Amino acid sequence: MSWWWSGAIGAAKKKFQEDDVPQNYQSVALIIGVTGIVGNSLAEILPLADTPGGPWKVYGVARRPRPSWNLDHPVEYIQCDISNSEETQSRLALLTDVTHVFYVTWANRPTELENCEINGKMFQNVVDVIIPSCPNLSHICLQTGRKHYHGPFEVFGKVAHDPPHHEGLPRLPVPNFYYTLEDILFEEVKKKEGLTWSVHRPGLIFGFSPYSLMNVVGSLCVYAAICKHEGLPLRFPGAKSAWDGYSDCSDADLIAEHQIWASVDPNAKNEAFDVSNGDVFKWKHLWEVLANEFEVEAEEFDERKRWRLEEMMKDKGQIWDEIVKENGLVESKLEEIGGWWFVDIVLSGECPLDSMNKSKEHGFLGFRNTKKAFISWIYKVKAYKIVP
Repeated sequence: MSWWWSGAIGAAKKKFQEDDVPQNYQSVALIIGVTGIVGNSLAEILPLADTPGGPWKVYGVARRPRPSWNLDHPVEYIQCDISNSEETQSRLALLTDVTHVFYVTWANRPTELENCEINGKMFQNVVDVIIPSCPNLSHICLQTGRKHYHGPFEVFGKVAHDPPHHEGLPRLPVPNFYYTLEDILFEEVKKKEGLTWSVHRPGLIFGFSPYSLMNVVGSLCVYAAICKHEGLPLRFPGAKSAWDGYSDCSDADLIAEHQIWASVDPNAKNEAFDVSNGDVFKWKHLWEVLANEFEVEAEEFDERKRWRLEEMMKDKGQIWDEIVKENGLVESKLEEIGGWWFVDIVLSGECPLDSMNKSKEHGFLGFRNTKKAFISWIYKVKAYKIVP
């Protein structure tokens, strides 16, 4: 029975027991972006006793000091700004035992050309150190995303492939830092015999990370908490096509499972894969779930009342400070944990769907029930006292 099918994985439901920590590791993972939305899932899942390719030793790299919500994971945490080549060299050159790299981070800049420059530099800095320093390095997982098919945000809606998207579609004729990262990957793996790669392209990610730039579940939880505090109904800040139309998403734990599978299964080597839950949903149904979980009224949708969440949240910082203090939450600032611009983009129109056929044909049969996953991530945001 397959690993994911047997229920062996599910980081939100299963805790790693320190008494079970093996002394001899078969694989050594380096997670670049360990406090991000997928990095956090990898940090939970890789150390589990029955994770394929294990027992795993895990290093986790992030730019900021280790947050309280990441402390439970048995990961050797390394604070490092990988945009700084000297710091990357000094911090990562000591990690000579790495066998697998999971690159799941990115930086956001005003234009896509700037994104290409900074993200390319970050990835190049990492591989420049790790490939020559780690004699047993066998695989690099690179996470990009569905913007591979519809272009960066600055050309959103102007140039895109017709969905459903699949891995055989060509690149679009626009700058895209995902293409930059792939080009670096393809060039660098040539430098080490036997080194393999995989590229993973999730869509909208449902997961847990207060540090994520695109954490839609966490942002919606904060919005719902503010509505409850102010006695306001939960209004949908989006278009009718998003409210009524079909959408899909990618569960962060599923993405982590997908990357681990690709890193150890010979059938998945040197391939690019889309990764999504395998079902579809409508935002009007998840909106009811969100309202129920925060005990607020869901206002009936009216397209004539279109508004932007980013605009509404401009003057809510003090209110959030009150909520944090009154409920004993983890200290946070509204502008740090709310990705309002991103939520507005997600809910602005119809979601372009993808296909999991290639992954299934290569042997990955993992999936998620999106509604159940949505509820699970809401519980996790509450459990770590990010929201009341």
